[in-house]
Amino acid sequence: MATELKNLSVFSTDNLPDISGRRFALVVAEWNTEVTEALFEGAYQTLVQYGARKENIVRGNVPGSFELTLGAQWFAQRDDIDAVIALGCVIQGETKHNDYINHAVAQGLTNVGLKTGKPVIFGVLTPNTQQQALDRAGGIHGNKGDEAAMTAIKMLGLQKQVYSFK
Repeated sequence: MATELKNLSVFSTDNLPDISGRRFALVVAEWNTEVTEALFEGAYQTLVQYGARKENIVRGNVPGSFELTLGAQWFAQRDDIDAVIALGCVIQGETKHNDYINHAVAQGLTNVGLKTGKPVIFGVLTPNTQQQALDRAGGIHGNKGDEAAMTAIKMLGLQKQVYSFK
């Protein structure tokens, strides 16, 4: 379904795992803070709403979305972190910078997850305009931060199912 027809904050909450003892890292890009702070708030509130303890949520800021990969890797390498959520926004603009940044970040975060065996979630908006970003960061299309947090929760549930631990 096209994002323009979907609310990013509506998802199934059936059979969610207990996350009260799990630790989450939220890595947030400082570039485009109006959007990334809204993504952070959405992710943070969703984690708390579904059982994460506030003291089990840590935040790390990086200068821009390109740096999310290394920030995520540093957190994912910690033994006390169970899942990492990377939050950023790269707007199309007039150059092709977004093509290079978005591809590198998506591939980098995938690699971090595969390398560490932990959920590393791509919570990066890739809109054409600032308004589209705002619409997806708590606006008319919900909040990608909510969706990213729920993805982390569900991936921890799958991890538990697959490995039968914790």
